[in-house]
Amino acid sequence: EIGQPLPEIDEETSRESTASKQTSPEAAAQPTESAWQPAGGVDESAVETPSDEATTSDGVETPSKPLSREELTQVVLEQVRKIAKERAAELTLDTHIAEIGLDSLERMEILASLEEYFGGRFPEEILPDLETCRQVIEAVEKYLGTTPRRRSPVPADAEIPESAYRFEKFPEYVSLRERLDFLQSSGLGNPFFTVHEGITNDRTIIGGRELINFSSYNYIGMSGDPTVIRAVQEAVEKYGTSVSASRLVSGEKPLHRELERGLADFFGTEDAVVFVGGHATNETVIGHLYGPGDLILHDALSHNSIVQGCILSGARRRPFPHNDWKAADEILSRYRHEYRRVLIVIEGTYSMDGDIPELPRFIEIKKKHKAQLMIDEAHSAGTLGDTGRGIGEYYGVDRRDVDVWMGTLSKSFGSCGGYIAGVKPLIEYLKYTAPGFVFSVGLSPPNAAAALASLNLLKQEPERVRTLHDRSKLFLELAKERGFNTGMSKDTPVVPIIIGNSMHALLLSQAMFKRGINVQPILYPAVEEKAARLRFFLTSCHTEEQIRYTIDVMTEELNNISPEYLASKAANSD
Repeated sequence: EIGQPLPEIDEETSRESTASKQTSPEAAAQPTESAWQPAGGVDESAVETPSDEATTSDGVETPSKPLSREELTQVVLEQVRKIAKERAAELTLDTHIAEIGLDSLERMEILASLEEYFGGRFPEEILPDLETCRQVIEAVEKYLGTTPRRRSPVPADAEIPESAYRFEKFPEYVSLRERLDFLQSSGLGNPFFTVHEGITNDRTIIGGRELINFSSYNYIGMSGDPTVIRAVQEAVEKYGTSVSASRLVSGEKPLHRELERGLADFFGTEDAVVFVGGHATNETVIGHLYGPGDLILHDALSHNSIVQGCILSGARRRPFPHNDWKAADEILSRYRHEYRRVLIVIEGTYSMDGDIPELPRFIEIKKKHKAQLMIDEAHSAGTLGDTGRGIGEYYGVDRRDVDVWMGTLSKSFGSCGGYIAGVKPLIEYLKYTAPGFVFSVGLSPPNAAAALASLNLLKQEPERVRTLHDRSKLFLELAKERGFNTGMSKDTPVVPIIIGNSMHALLLSQAMFKRGINVQPILYPAVEEKAARLRFFLTSCHTEEQIRYTIDVMTEELNNISPEYLASKAANSD
């Protein structure tokens, strides 16, 4: 099956991918997802074939008749139309795929369908360059050939290949192992799964060395705070380390109710419910509330958990260009009447670019089209607004204008888990019916206690948020002054330094590590090659001295790696 998952960079950059063997250090420095890769298998029903003769079920491949250029063109165009549907109304051979709103999952589904139909794989290094149907056609001719594969039936007693049942023989694992081995042998090293010793905040310890740390989202220093630690210790003494049951059955503890009441009051909603994981919260809630006959519109840069929830639901999924509320409005103006429920999903802060959507505009759209609006506040709760109450406080909106407030407990609340806040009927329905809640163990006592203590501490010490704002602003301003491209980041603790070259980003990260600074590179194919970057997470624990030192070091080291970057300032954006 095409499209099996490979390891993620981290939970914020996770998409899923299958990659072919790499042949260069630049290519090998990419053990992440492809912008053209689907999250799961290919829908083979989407593959158009010129004749029944060329397609049978599982079997042995045998030669078929090559397609003419005209036939090949029709096959490629048909695959795009099947995925894009009404968006392909004005499709031509030279239409840029981004112009018709195809997201990375949809684009890769098209390519994977062609790989399945013709047999073989496109080399991963060419995927970023396939931007039009004409380029895809030329790539099929060059790398796959124009002969559709056909299969003859396999005898019942045929030998089953080891690649079908032994993990070490799975082609996707073999590909992963080759890439990791190449990284090691080339001297680049593996930048992932670094062991951090001790508490991680503005500093971390790796291999016995203390470094300034910009790779954790302990935004307001709750993880490791003495007050939070004491609360956890007391909870473990009183309730143990696990609730040992689903909350619906016998896993309900007073801590759960205190935390949920506290979250609802803090964010200004009627009620709340907590889940054991942030990713699972989005996946199970979206997958449970919506289904076939519904439409889900989500930002093109949505987190993997949102996309997986959409897929699980079986609803029609339509991404819209990043932060483009006008595009969302246009889609609903044309197609709202065709669907039962419609959900618009956005994020309070986008964790790859550190930007914020225009929430009031999305509220207008949801009201206009009688849709529902969901906001993922994983990176905005505790960081936006004067007191950390998130994007709702940032814009001063009526909390009732957003139907589903989602957030995580692992960032500003120093714990692990997720939550949904909203009206009582929503929360009651989820508590009794959401699979990821009903059939899961309840949030553990130490995690519930940590989140509750962090929430109470945030209410007592809102100055943590103001300090975070000051540190984030300082870093962003200094980076811009030096000519760094900080992308769309504004008013958030997430600041990308866009290098535009995966190898340079990796080398810069390694050079800074040697000088006592830990920051994670984000490389192609997690992002487009031109968007390769270092991603900085600021915290209230960082000092001005640490920030100034970091900017100085980054400037010096990037000048050593790529002198033209800062010299021209061509990469800088306002």
